[in-house]
Amino acid sequence: MSYLAPYRDMQSLMRQAHQALGLSQFSSLDDYDLDLADAIIDEANKFASQVLAPLNQVGDTVGCRLEDGQVLTPPGWKEAYQQFCEAGWLGLALPEEYGGQGLPKYIAQPVNEMWQSSNLAFVMFAALAQGGTEILQKFANDDIKDRYLSRIVSGEWTVAMALTEPNAGSDLGVLTTKALRQSDGTYQIKGQKIYITYGEHDMAENIVHLVLARTPDAPSGSRGLSLFAVPKYRVQDDGQLSEFNDIRCTGIEHKTGLHGSPTCSISYGDKDACIGELIGEENQGLKAMFILMNEARLSCGLQGVALGELAFQKSLTYAHERVQGSIAGQGRVAIIEHPDVRRMLLDMRSQTYALRALGYRIAAMIDAKENSDDHQHVSRVAQQIALLTPIFKGFATEQANLTAGSAIQVFGGMGFVEETGIAQVMRDARITTIYEGTTGIQAKDLLHRKVRLDQGAALDELLASMRTDASLAQSNADLGLLAERFEGVLNTLEKVQRHILSDQADITELDAVAVPYLMALGGICSAWQLLTSAYRAAEQQDQDKEYFGNVMLLASFYFNNQLPKFEASLHTVLQSGSEVSQYRF
Repeated sequence: MSYLAPYRDMQSLMRQAHQALGLSQFSSLDDYDLDLADAIIDEANKFASQVLAPLNQVGDTVGCRLEDGQVLTPPGWKEAYQQFCEAGWLGLALPEEYGGQGLPKYIAQPVNEMWQSSNLAFVMFAALAQGGTEILQKFANDDIKDRYLSRIVSGEWTVAMALTEPNAGSDLGVLTTKALRQSDGTYQIKGQKIYITYGEHDMAENIVHLVLARTPDAPSGSRGLSLFAVPKYRVQDDGQLSEFNDIRCTGIEHKTGLHGSPTCSISYGDKDACIGELIGEENQGLKAMFILMNEARLSCGLQGVALGELAFQKSLTYAHERVQGSIAGQGRVAIIEHPDVRRMLLDMRSQTYALRALGYRIAAMIDAKENSDDHQHVSRVAQQIALLTPIFKGFATEQANLTAGSAIQVFGGMGFVEETGIAQVMRDARITTIYEGTTGIQAKDLLHRKVRLDQGAALDELLASMRTDASLAQSNADLGLLAERFEGVLNTLEKVQRHILSDQADITELDAVAVPYLMALGGICSAWQLLTSAYRAAEQQDQDKEYFGNVMLLASFYFNNQLPKFEASLHTVLQSGSEVSQYRF
C-alpha cells in the first residue's frame, strides 16, 4: 500500500469547516456545494493514488541531476506534470478569468493534502503557482497580468520564489541582489540566490522567478527591497517567448529528503543581461512577497498533516501484517494487538485528524474573508487567519516529525532500513520545520506580531470561539468531562496571556519560551477541533456507530494523552526563560 486518501475524514471535516464558517450564506459560493466537493476529492484520490504515489519512491531514490546547467527531474516527472496540468488540477483554485476553475479553498484544501501525501516532492510547484498568481493579481500592472497569468495558471510556465542569498537567510534586510533601471522601464538584475524550489527543471517551457532585489538608491534594510518578475526566457509584448534571460542554475542541493524536488542555486546576469519587470512599486517588494510567504506557510502546515497521514497509513498497514511476540491466551499475534503499538497509532491518528480539521477550518476562513462584503467581518476573519498561520505552520510540521519518528518505532528495525519506505517520510518531513520560516521564527511572529501587537485582541476572539464550542460539547453527557477539562486549560492560557502582555514582561525571557508557547497553542487548537468533531459525531452516531464512535474516542484519547503535555508547556511559559540568558556557554 502506498497511499489512499482518508476520504471519510476529509468529507466529514470539510463539512465541519463549511458549517463553522457559515459558507452557505455566501451566494457567490452557491455553485460550489458539498456534493461537488465530494466528487472532486473522489477524482483527486484516483490521480493521487494511481499517478503520483507510484512516483514518490522513484523521486526519492533517483532524485534530480544537473547536466550542462539544466536540471533533469526523475523518471515519470515530466509526464505526470503534463497530466496534472491537462486535467486542470493546477488551476483548481486559481482565477477563472485566467483559465483556472476558481474553486474555493475549502474544496482545494483536501485535494492539496492528497497531492502532498502521495508525492510531496513532486507537487511543491503548486503552492508557488498559487502564491505567485495572487501576487501578480494584486500588485502587477495589467500588461504583466495579461502576458503572464494565463500561462502560469495553465502550467505552461511555473513560478519560483527567489529570496535567500548565501549571506542572507531569514534576515532579508541584508539582501544584495541588484536591480538597475533601464531606459525602457525594465530592470537589469544581477546577483545570486540559493534554496530556490524548482528554480530550474525540465517540466515546463518557462520559469518565472519572483526575485527580491535592491535598486541603487533604495533605503537600507528590508524597506529597500523591490520585487521583480524575472523569466528564464524573456516575454515579448504578445506573450511569446524570446531569448534566454541569463538565469543559470549553478548547482542543486544534495538534501536529506525531498530528493525529487530540485532545490537550486541561481545566478542572475552573470554572463549576459538578465532583465526583470517591476511588480508593484519600488521598495514595496517585501509587502508583495508576504502574500506568497503566507501562502507557503499555510501550505507547509498542510504538508505536516499530509506526511502525518502517510506515516500513519504505512504504520497501520505494517502493524496488521507484522506478526511478532505473543499475548497471553492468544499466542503469536500481529503487532496491532500490542497495546503500546495501538497507543502509538492513536497518537498519530488523533493528532493528524485534529490538524486536518484545523487546516480545513483555516481554508474555510479564507473563503469567508474573500466572499464577504461586511468589512468588519472581513477584518476579524483576516486577524484570525493571521493568528492561526504561524501556529498551524509551526505546530503541524513539528508534529509531522514526531509522527514520522513514531512510525519508524512501529516498524522497529525495518523502519531504519530504506526498503520499507518509511524512512523517506522521516527525511521528507525534516525540512518542513525549517523552510518558509523555522519554528522559532513562527513562534516569534506569533508572540510579538500576532499577540502582543494587538494586546491579545485576536487571541481573545479565538478563545471566545473555543469557549462557545466547549459550551455546546458540555451539553452532551458523554463529552461533559472533556469540555470541563478544556475550560480549565483555557483558563490557564488566559493566565499566560496576562503574563505575556504585562508591562513587566522581559522580552528576552519571552523569546526564550516562544516555541513552548506556540506548541501549547497548537495542542490547544488541536484539542478544540477534536472536541468540536466529537460533538458533531455524537449527534450523528445513529448514521454510523463505528466511525463516529471512533471520532469520539480520538478526542478522549487526545485529552488524556496529549493535551496534558501542552498544558505543561503553558506552565513552562510562566516559569522559565531567564536561564537561557544567564547560562554561560
